Amino acid sequence: MQDDPSRAMEARKGSPFLTTRQAAHYLGLSYRTLEKMRLTGHGPRFRKHGRYVRYHIADLDAWSEGERRTSTSDRGEAR
Repeated sequence: MQDDPSRAMEARKGSPFLTTRQAAHYLGLSYRTLEKMRLTGHGPRFRKHGRYVRYHIADLDAWSEGERRTSTSDRGEAR
């Protein structure tokens, strides 16, 4: 399995916009989880390009940073 920096470099080779499947792979989630998070509003920011959903790598990184916890009981900030 690739480490985080190499996954990021691989994703950044092309466009900074990723499909749902690419974004899920980048975050280490299933694409179905990312789709459900999009529906509930608890996932990373996304953009609509016509009928297509795209995730910008900077938005994925920002969301991931906001999910940082210090323990399993840490709920993070209120949403």
